[in-house]
Amino acid sequence: MISGLDNILRGGTEGLPPFRTLWIGPVNVDPPILQAPMAGYTNYAFRQIVREFGGAGLLATEMVCAKGFAWLAEEQVEHPDRLWGVIDEPRPLAVQMWDNNPETLAKVGARLAHDYKVSVVDINFGCPVRDVAQKAQSGSYLLQEPDRMGNIIEQVVAACAPTPVTAKIRLGCTPDKINAIDVAQVVEGAGAAALTVHGRTAADMFRGSANWDHIAAIKPHLNRIPLIGNGDLTSPQEVVEAFRRYNIDGVMIARAALSKPWLFRQAAAALRSEPIPADPTLEEERALLLHHYDLIRGRFGETKGTVLMRKYACCYAQGRRGAREFRSRVVKASVAADFSAVVERYYPR
Repeated sequence: MISGLDNILRGGTEGLPPFRTLWIGPVNVDPPILQAPMAGYTNYAFRQIVREFGGAGLLATEMVCAKGFAWLAEEQVEHPDRLWGVIDEPRPLAVQMWDNNPETLAKVGARLAHDYKVSVVDINFGCPVRDVAQKAQSGSYLLQEPDRMGNIIEQVVAACAPTPVTAKIRLGCTPDKINAIDVAQVVEGAGAAALTVHGRTAADMFRGSANWDHIAAIKPHLNRIPLIGNGDLTSPQEVVEAFRRYNIDGVMIARAALSKPWLFRQAAAALRSEPIPADPTLEEERALLLHHYDLIRGRFGETKGTVLMRKYACCYAQGRRGAREFRSRVVKASVAADFSAVVERYYPR
């Protein structure tokens, strides 16, 4: 958690440094607040909710497995659900992919850039989840092989041009092997257009606190590409404090947005020295939850849509009175009537 927030924004944002618009290659990211790609969550429905609130300068899809995507393309199967909405939704939009094979990543990156016409192709070098890092030797596993990362980035950059390619990393594999500065220089040298750094190591998973001092220490070692910080940003005050204290060009908001998709709007207002919009009322949050459900159900149908919506409902309830009981009931909903009944009970009109 970023410290020193007691006096931030009590009297506005006087004294804040001037904010430059963030550019990722030719892509204007304004405001310099990015929505993080999160597997299982940041699908089209979630992105649409964020977009309706506003405040995110760049939205991102869920993380896409390049090998699986390539197989689907070869078999002429419909694109994966993780690319739901990508072709038609507003830009700018980033798609993140993962694998450890440069040819596969280049092939998929080229299709994303030239067929799907996404704004940014991002390569994941930070996922610490066992199936990605250990079993597939991808994601954060590759942090121990910077030269291999460089080869991957070079091939993807060449295949995607002129669409910018970015990379997301962690500080290192373990706390005693933090090599983010060396990795960052490889990323820049290989032609990436921006670097996002999560302030934990892979071994940390999501335990402890993100180390923003380590993130900021990377900036002097980059000559041309922007540095985007990620980790533990849960309020507009913390976003402002990140820009105030650390030498970064942008911030990325992840898990906090699952329970507060309006956080981007609030953070953007804070950076502009404008009044911060209030959190939604109980009635407004109820309407938002049902709107989100309608978007999910419209894509996946009632049965699958209801099951998928359970996890989002649990996120919305985080920190709310009666959240434990709400979660225990909503995870049992299997049809629309069940889901609506639980919402009506815990989000009364």
